[in-house]
Amino acid sequence: MEKIKVGIVGYGNLGRGVEFSLGQNPDMELVAVFTRRDPESLSILTPNVKTFHMDKLLDFKGKIDVMILCGGSATDLPTQTPDIAQHFNVIDSFDTHAMVNAHFDAVNAAALNGKTVGIISVGWDPGLFSLNRLYGEVVLPVGFTDTFWGPGVSQGHSDAIRRIDGVAAGVQYTVPKESAVSLARHGKAQDLTTRDKHERVCYVVLKGGADAATVETTIKEMPNYFSDYDTTVHFISQDELDKNHQAMPHGGFVIRSGETGANGSKQVIEYQLKEDSNPEFTASVLVCYARACYTLSKSGALGAKTVLDVAPSLLSPKSDAQLRQELL
Repeated sequence: MEKIKVGIVGYGNLGRGVEFSLGQNPDMELVAVFTRRDPESLSILTPNVKTFHMDKLLDFKGKIDVMILCGGSATDLPTQTPDIAQHFNVIDSFDTHAMVNAHFDAVNAAALNGKTVGIISVGWDPGLFSLNRLYGEVVLPVGFTDTFWGPGVSQGHSDAIRRIDGVAAGVQYTVPKESAVSLARHGKAQDLTTRDKHERVCYVVLKGGADAATVETTIKEMPNYFSDYDTTVHFISQDELDKNHQAMPHGGFVIRSGETGANGSKQVIEYQLKEDSNPEFTASVLVCYARACYTLSKSGALGAKTVLDVAPSLLSPKSDAQLRQELL
């Protein structure tokens, strides 16, 4: 079997999850890991695979089929994805919903120029939840869709906290408000605001000399991340963070409520996700879309794509006949 050759860019929690997931997919092969850190400082899981500094990326042009980008959405992916898409097929997990179209346009221009494919915003939200919102809307065109996240750790929001001056470490939990979830399940949540539906709870370790009030204000006023939510900031020690906030659970719901028929029959579609590990689950989604990216590229496709553009069968290593036999 000819294996799909994959590179990992960035080796934090998400990068480690991608590496493990590749080991669960026998049609895929990890070729190299790229980092901004000292490559010698990394200890990876896969035998006989080397780590390289980011400045060695172009040495692998033509040797890697898909690069899976594992940086953060706040500052890494907006520049990394279009830069790398000029030379490689790429997958990223860009999750700043308000900036998706701008990111898509930048990656599309780069991928068209480089004659590559770039699938952006791959994960569970955006990603799998995006698909479920689409299915809900088209099946129940008269209705409302509500998405709830958590309770759990948001990687993107936690990363955004850690990029703030004065922050040594931090984690952010997204918590759905139970009253809002109940209203959604009964088709009565259409008038709820973003603030009505969720709260965000942050646990932050300050650097020495940092001003807590300034950091708290910066977090609460951060657009696209915290400004539209009720946000609570707790300042804690590194020891407490290490002891109580190292797990990375997450999950959520997509609920579509609508009406059908002349008598207004009530219909509800609900998709729920529970994760022990947010980065490991996200990594698993990235890997199956890397397979689709490779297939699209081999078929002559070019430019940026999202999960809304990719046929489900392209995610699977199974043949179309096998999928029909087993899943239809």
